[in-house]
Amino acid sequence: MSESREPGAASRSIIGVVELDFERCYRAVDSRDQRFDGWFYTGVTSTGIYCRPSCPAMTPKRQNVRFFPSAAAAQGAGLRACRRCRPDAAPGSPQWDVRADVVGRAMRLIADGVVDREGVPGLAARLGYTERHLHRMLRTEMGAGPLALARAQRAQTARTLIETTDLGLAEIAFAAGFGSVRQFNDTVREVYGVPPSELRAARRRPAPGGAGTITLRLAYRPPLHARALLDFLALRALPGMEEVRDGTYRRGLRLPHGTGEVALTPADGHVSATLRLTDMRDLAPAVARCRRLLDLDADPAAVDQTLAADAALAPVVAAEPGIRLPRSVDGFEMAVRAIVGQQVSVTSARTTLTRLLTHTQPAPTAAAAVDHEVDGELDLRNHRQPHDQHPEGGERPGGGGGGLRGFPGAAEVVGLADGAFGMPAGRRETIRALARAVADGELDLDPGGDREEAVRRLLTLPGIGPWTAGYVAMRALGDPDVLLPTDLAVRRGAAALGLPTDPKTLDAYAERWRPWRSYAVIRLWRAA
Repeated sequence: MSESREPGAASRSIIGVVELDFERCYRAVDSRDQRFDGWFYTGVTSTGIYCRPSCPAMTPKRQNVRFFPSAAAAQGAGLRACRRCRPDAAPGSPQWDVRADVVGRAMRLIADGVVDREGVPGLAARLGYTERHLHRMLRTEMGAGPLALARAQRAQTARTLIETTDLGLAEIAFAAGFGSVRQFNDTVREVYGVPPSELRAARRRPAPGGAGTITLRLAYRPPLHARALLDFLALRALPGMEEVRDGTYRRGLRLPHGTGEVALTPADGHVSATLRLTDMRDLAPAVARCRRLLDLDADPAAVDQTLAADAALAPVVAAEPGIRLPRSVDGFEMAVRAIVGQQVSVTSARTTLTRLLTHTQPAPTAAAAVDHEVDGELDLRNHRQPHDQHPEGGERPGGGGGGLRGFPGAAEVVGLADGAFGMPAGRRETIRALARAVADGELDLDPGGDREEAVRRLLTLPGIGPWTAGYVAMRALGDPDVLLPTDLAVRRGAAALGLPTDPKTLDAYAERWRPWRSYAVIRLWRAA
């Protein structure tokens, strides 16, 4: 689990990143290849717009085309977003979920709203670099600095709120993270070519009033094996916090400014996300966390191509293309799940975690949002208001009954009485040590955390060994290349596929699955 800290190194070794070679990019645009959406953006100088590669409009002439590594870079060149292909709603680049270097970590933190909450100094401090060095690295790779990248995200959040809510435009300005109404007006006009009032006037129908939800489409790169994803989440769902029913996953969220509930329903080409938030400023981080949970920015074709090259995995890859790596909306939650899951079945772990939840205080539920609809890349339909065995020590969005809660924070878990844990003393103290380390800032399990450093710190905590640290790296920190060779379900799956079951032998065999061994683990669990 070693990762390079040099910008670009991880992407080249893990992804085979698309360099902005003009001929290759132009061929992708000419063929309207959706696989490249989010990898780069096409600027058309003759019209002053930028598009996603798959834009259905006529292919522009070569002499009128420029390619950009980010929407922010295109905006910095004075281009506005295409109204037809909605480039800001494309899937994110697969790089940002898997890269462990500074640029990858920075992009995950920006998506989670860190610049809006803490400013560039806060972002730089989290990453351990000076503001100047961070700006230089992002400019080199992304064509834009951290402020411009955050500004592009604010513009997209603002457009979503303009088109999906009846909030006043001044309220939207601050909810989207802008420092002033003037900044909001200027940015929306620059990015979309019209003022906010015209964006609102252009929506097909006004948003109905009353209590309700925001509904939007989360794009992904096909294929996506929805049944496998929902099966995985259903098996581990904690009553009162999450559930899977009728093809929809619902859960409560603990967010930077408040709480929320979300219903996620996989569909053809997108996942419908129905959100209820106590604070609209949490829209961008909520969406980013849902995308990460469902692994929606992955490049499944690249993953499947590597795994299918192994004759033992080829049949299961062909039978179930697009298997995703379910991650998390809360790194601390996932680490607690991993500890509770030590040496017990998934069912037993779920029972223990449910008991723990009953002894914590639910945050206020997200019942005060507004009923919303959205056009274009967002949904126009009306809506009303894990752990595998191993050898180591109100009304809900999308329908349903009472409200769902988020997982308690580290500070709350530190203060729980012994009886609240319902587990052996050793495991209880491991969770307390974890919670104390997270609450004190000694352990960073956030999206932009240093994976290598987090694993090192996890292994210093009592009761945490390689399996637990690896599980956390895979699901909380998003490492795509973790193998759990001692995991009993992994070994059973390996046996079912005719693969070695001895941990050392399996570990050596799995070298051929790099850099996607975490995805191989998911497939072995399904084969068990």
